[in-house]
Amino acid sequence: MKKPSLNTQVTPLVQDLIDNADALRVGVSKGSLGETLIDCGVDAVGGLEAGRRLAEICLAGLGVVTFETSSTTDPWPFLITVHTSQPVLACLGSQYAGWSLSGKDADGKDFYFLGSGPARAMGSSEPLFDELGYRDKAKTAALVIEADTAPPAALVEEVAKACGLKPEKLTFLFAPTSSLAGSVQVAGRSLEVALHKAHELHFPLENIVDGMATVPIPPPVPGFVEAMGRTNDAIIYGGRAHLYVEGDEAAAKKLAEDLPSANSKDYGKPFAEIFAAVKGDFYQIDPMLFSPAKVTVTSLSTGKSFEGGAIDDAVLARSFA
Repeated sequence: MKKPSLNTQVTPLVQDLIDNADALRVGVSKGSLGETLIDCGVDAVGGLEAGRRLAEICLAGLGVVTFETSSTTDPWPFLITVHTSQPVLACLGSQYAGWSLSGKDADGKDFYFLGSGPARAMGSSEPLFDELGYRDKAKTAALVIEADTAPPAALVEEVAKACGLKPEKLTFLFAPTSSLAGSVQVAGRSLEVALHKAHELHFPLENIVDGMATVPIPPPVPGFVEAMGRTNDAIIYGGRAHLYVEGDEAAAKKLAEDLPSANSKDYGKPFAEIFAAVKGDFYQIDPMLFSPAKVTVTSLSTGKSFEGGAIDDAVLARSFA
């Protein structure tokens, strides 16, 4: 089956965001090189809906992101739910923030950003795309960055060169994690985190057929570390994922057992506390921590479902308070 062009697929979503910029309280402008800049939460107010749309753009239009209400009476009943019938391509091929972009801006200051969204499939040199057997070709490209500033010209030039496009064919969307839109966009990575963890566990990606995940909407908070902590905690302690897989039933059972975040040695404290304990060094944090709290895996071969993990309301309450 032919795989879709991620950047072509996402174009209508980006255009709709631009067309409704005033209603969604996002800022649209042109950068110094002619690139389109969409501010979803820096100088612009943005909002939850802008974040929902930003999350769908990260998924290259191959996923649906919705706001829902849980049936529980806990203090965080409102949820972000993500579903895609192209989980590997949408989550790992687009949404995953795997494009490392660094350099110096016009003032000689160092910059470092992680890029996500469909432009990765055109310009990023990540080995992951060799595993996926996928590269995109399109007339335009869109990249999402978690940042409190617009991308500098040097970054725009780097992305344009890597994608083989002129800067005016690029769109950059950005919002800090501390903003309403940013908090939704990051927490909306619950399914992507599950896919990434499955990949780290060496589960065959081609056997993952469908998936969905949901997390409580984390309340935004000023300050990068605190905001990053809450969005991570929403997934690590409050996230639920359901994967539908083919292949051996025993492998499905093992995935359900191994995938939840509770398997990590760092599990049990709010992420901001974990981050502080390692003095801000991400590489000191157990990578197995980054996964949903609760997981269900359904074997399409036999119809049996397996569960692992549990929601940790106590840690979530500490983080969100």
